[in-house]
This record gives sequence, C-alpha cells and structure tokens, in this order.
Amino acid sequence: MRTTAMTKSAHLEFAAEARGVHKRYGRGDAMVSALDGVDLRLAAGRLTAIMGPSGSGKSTLLHCLSGLDQVTSGQVFLAGQELGTLSDTELTVLRRREVGFVFQAFNLLPTLTAEENIVLPLLLDRAPVDDRWLGTLIDDFGLAGRRRHRPAELSGGQQQRVALARALVTRPSLVFADEPTGNLDSRSSGAVLTLLRRAVDDLAQSVAMVTHDPVAAGYADEVVFLVDGRVADRLLAPTAERVLDRMKSLGGA
Repeated sequence: MRTTAMTKSAHLEFAAEARGVHKRYGRGDAMVSALDGVDLRLAAGRLTAIMGPSGSGKSTLLHCLSGLDQVTSGQVFLAGQELGTLSDTELTVLRRREVGFVFQAFNLLPTLTAEENIVLPLLLDRAPVDDRWLGTLIDDFGLAGRRRHRPAELSGGQQQRVALARALVTRPSLVFADEPTGNLDSRSSGAVLTLLRRAVDDLAQSVAMVTHDPVAAGYADEVVFLVDGRVADRLLAPTAERVLDRMKSLGGA
C-alpha cells in the first residue's frame, strides 16, 4: 500500500473514547446490563482487538462506540465529537464520513459489482470518487480482476476484501470490524488480517476489531478484554499464545 492517503482525524490522539458507559436493555426483572461503566480509549493509528466470552458486551461496545446504538448513560466520543450531543442527522453524517464498517457477513449488495459496492458510501454521501485512491485499494487488495464481478461470483475472502475496501474508501477516522474473519478459512482470514494490519501501518488508519480468535488478536497492537460488560484487562504487543493464556486466566477460554 502506498502512503497516499491519511485519515481525516489523524491529528487526534484517540480515535474513540468511552467514559463511564452503561448500556441496559429491558426493564425491571427483565433488564440486562450489557455494559457496566466502561472507560476506554482507542488510540489513533493503532489496531485494537476487543475480546471476551460470549455475552461480555463486545459487539455492544462496538455498536455504542460507532454510534449504531445509544448508550444508557455515559459519554462516547468519536473523531473528537461527543455522540450524545448530535442530532440523528448529524450522527448519520458523522458515521458516513468518519466510520468504516466490516462485518462477519460481508453485507454486500448482490446486484452491484465489486467496484460499485466499494464506492457505495461515497455515492450515498454524494461525494466525488477519487479514482486514484479507488484504484489503489482495488490493486492493493488484489481485486483488479474482480472489479466487475458481483458478490455471488466472488469467494468469501474476495467478498471480505471488497467489504474492507468499502470501509476504507472514504478515508474514515476509524474502522470497526466485527468478527471480520468469522466466515473465512484460515488462508482468507490471514489475507484479510494482513490488510487490516497494513491499513494501520501504511495509512495511519485506526481499527477496532471484535474477535474471539487469539490468532486474529495477535495482529493487533493491543487487546482489550471484556468480562460481564466491564474492561477486565488489557494486553500490549499481543501474540496468539499470550492472548490465549490471558483468556484462560479470565475464564474466556
């Protein structure tokens, strides 16, 4: 990847921040506390993995940090803006321009080609397509021979590369990846994780990745462990072995 693009908020120390965040669902006896006073800063220009046992609040935290879900109490800052102070329209615009999403299920539109799926966020925002940047993503992600193919004509790994290129095409401040390798074989998983790593190293991109896989977490700069909706531990310079050991000590493996 060539260093031709920088994120719009590269000057920020933190790409996102949660301050005393609580998220509850339901009422009374049926109430569930998904997040219980989370304080977390995601450093800009780094790949952070978020891990924890099932029901620990991983995906809920990602949804709250990205503005897809509202917190019950506390504050969330994204690209330097407090989400709770924004109107629905302002929040939609912020997500569209400052956030990229990569999901386990790819979420590509079946009637669009790979290239059309990649540029869709720009078209929705009525923003111009930077052909040079688009070409860089397509070439570097190994999609040059697949740009006219529809999702059904692509392998799972190719579909996820299209989804990742779509997440990066707007040069977002932060990419949220929710189990991005969950539907992929080991070879395709490694290719996608390598691209996420290169996006951080070569473009000063910020990535927050929810994963249950210690190998995937080994690509990160830091791992945040959640247990019962709280930050239970953090691990710098992780390896798959160190992540697995830490998960065992926390009861997550």
